[in-house]
Amino acid sequence: MTPELFEPPLDPASVVRNAHHASLALSVAKGTVRSRAVQAMAKALKSQQNDILEANTLDLETSREMAVPDLLLDWLKLTPERIQNTIQILQHLSELPDPIGRVMTANFQVDQCQTYSQLMPLGVIALVYEAFPDLGAIAAGLCIKTGNSLILKGGSEASHSNAAIAQALQFAVEDADLPPDCLQSLPADQGASIRDLVIQDRYLNLVIPYGRPSLVQQVVRQSTAPVLKSAIGNCYLYWSPSGSLDVTRWMIQDSHLSEPDPVNAIEKVLIHPHQNPSLLVMLWRSLREKGFEIRGDARLVTEFSELLLAEDSEWNQAYLDRVVAFKVVDDLGAAINWINHHSSGHADCLATESYQESREFALGVNSASTYINASPRFYRNPKQGDAIFLGMSNQKGHRRGLIGLETLTTTKHIVQGTGQF
Repeated sequence: MTPELFEPPLDPASVVRNAHHASLALSVAKGTVRSRAVQAMAKALKSQQNDILEANTLDLETSREMAVPDLLLDWLKLTPERIQNTIQILQHLSELPDPIGRVMTANFQVDQCQTYSQLMPLGVIALVYEAFPDLGAIAAGLCIKTGNSLILKGGSEASHSNAAIAQALQFAVEDADLPPDCLQSLPADQGASIRDLVIQDRYLNLVIPYGRPSLVQQVVRQSTAPVLKSAIGNCYLYWSPSGSLDVTRWMIQDSHLSEPDPVNAIEKVLIHPHQNPSLLVMLWRSLREKGFEIRGDARLVTEFSELLLAEDSEWNQAYLDRVVAFKVVDDLGAAINWINHHSSGHADCLATESYQESREFALGVNSASTYINASPRFYRNPKQGDAIFLGMSNQKGHRRGLIGLETLTTTKHIVQGTGQF
């Protein structure tokens, strides 16, 4: 395979326009054809694994020389296990039922007509992401499965990895007889900026930014096309006085085990003023033994001098690291209020033995998802159920919560009459 076969036009407007034309053909392709294309993607990644790993090694070496942050290096690094996990995700996707054309009852009726709704593709989707080269393959599988064209705009730190993966995916799409322009890439080294892409709102139907909060906010500020914000980190846990120490410890530790991006990692813990000090010390000790750094608010630092002080700005920001900050709040109501003002709003948690507290928390927290005595750990390929997830969204716009197949669809209302009046 030669890299020239995958080089797109340098003009983002042309790329998006071509993706739009391809999406019209893709939207009417049979579900079996789209599923075969996703299966072909999985096979292509497997056959090109060595080339992808070599490209990734080059990216890692270059990034280290450029002093790229360790966080991005962790996100960037591919291993045979990560590639195999991506292959399994694509294989699972290819086996899932086709969401396109799924018929649903309409919420209104027309006299002497049959009225219903069905799921349809959005059209053209752009993924703007930093590091995470395997994420491009997962997004491609989700988009082809749902009949959407995809434009990949990866960061410069993963340029060689992204090119190798994109090339493998493109050949799989062509082998499946789908329009080649339904999957395109805008390499970071070919001059087109993020802004150049996200202002193409005539044909671009959705932009998904994935990475650090700074990248997500940049896309939100610059885009004239609809944006589906993804969120990572700054999830809160309220540890009620009735909550179990063992459950609380497990929720925190398990939430950080999703690799390489612990999307729903608990980074902030709110506690009641009457929380047992000895239980606090036990929790901190066990977290430190697992490699966590513990911070506290001014009140806790005064009482426990071994804690590092969490600055005021930290309560609004994601650490994206094995750091957990603790803060004292007056009660559950104060905890809910604090979470609603300071968390990232995509996954917040409660440890309690009180049913009343569970109901108050579930109804009062203004987040996409709440977890009560349960780990919020994020799974792209859950062990149970028919679902694959790209990430989590914390917004109330296009869709909210887990980003899966139905997130990349829209609805069409169909009114079928007989001509009688």
